[in-house]
Amino acid sequence: MVDFINKIILDNPLVDYLMAAGFIFLVIVLKKSASKKITRVIFSLFRKMGRPINEQEFFDLVLQPLERFIVFLTVYFTVGGLNFPRALVFKIFHVQFDVILDRASIGILLYLFFNMLLRVTDYLAVIMEKRVAATYEMKDDQLIIFFREFLKGILIIFCGLLIIRFVFNQDITNFLAGLSLAGAAIALAAKESIENLIASFIIFFDKPFSVGDLLKVNQVNGTVEKIGLRSTRIRTIEKTYVTIPNKQMVDSIVDNLSLRNKRRAELILNLSLVTPAARLTQLVNKIDELLSHQKVTDKSVLLSDIKIDAYVVVVEYFTEVITFADFNLLKQQINFLILELLELEGVDVAGKDKPIGPRLG
Repeated sequence: MVDFINKIILDNPLVDYLMAAGFIFLVIVLKKSASKKITRVIFSLFRKMGRPINEQEFFDLVLQPLERFIVFLTVYFTVGGLNFPRALVFKIFHVQFDVILDRASIGILLYLFFNMLLRVTDYLAVIMEKRVAATYEMKDDQLIIFFREFLKGILIIFCGLLIIRFVFNQDITNFLAGLSLAGAAIALAAKESIENLIASFIIFFDKPFSVGDLLKVNQVNGTVEKIGLRSTRIRTIEKTYVTIPNKQMVDSIVDNLSLRNKRRAELILNLSLVTPAARLTQLVNKIDELLSHQKVTDKSVLLSDIKIDAYVVVVEYFTEVITFADFNLLKQQINFLILELLELEGVDVAGKDKPIGPRLG
């Protein structure tokens, strides 16, 4: 039995293969327990920082990538402790096969490790989203999404650089220096994209608008649905979906209708020149009195102009910030009341041959 387990197979005793396989099997069996212990260490760190933690959500996002990383890391170091079989010593494209396997394994380890970090980034974003969900500000929510995507982009770039260094055995500094001219050319070609990226930072920090705001910009009226790294997406009042580069959002005049503190309405009445001045004065006073009984905060009723074909009475009033539907309903109600008042006072609109209703006096 001793001779059997000490038998050399591919330059290694059979007992070494059995011990390596047993250790890997043990890690696979215990991986979930080990992963949970690691996550609980992370939980304790976050709790000390005052962060709200939901273990189940963390497990759903991070546990599986963490288990894969632990298993592959175990396989890498366990198998790496064995002698590489001489039967497998050959070259592929002038590179030793064992070197190819080692570098490929390092590449997989880097991928699994950074995939785990990306999941942790997603979970941190979930935590922050829950913290700001209680607020009425939409800006914080979008800012979290923006920085989540930005941080994930940085992690992916960093992972790529490490793969270049440890998998392809290239000096990163020389690699970056070699790309300097190409980078300059790419920067010139991507000038507008870089400008849009900078503009996105300006939008997030200056905060002229946020997701959910109603905007008027470049002849486009609509609600902001997403602010990305390159562009802002707006759902128009016609229910179309418009994409506007962030540079244009910064350089253009943006009218943020959601930040208004009042709603304004205006009605222009062109009245007949046969209307006596006394009756015109009485009409203006009654319209002013009529507006006092409505949901109006400020009002102005005045004889604005005397034209060759009409007296021009301008009715202007403001309301509190109410929904667009309620505002239109109020405008219609006031317009009908003014029409009834014109009939009651016997005042004709300009160009009408016959009176609307009975004249008083």
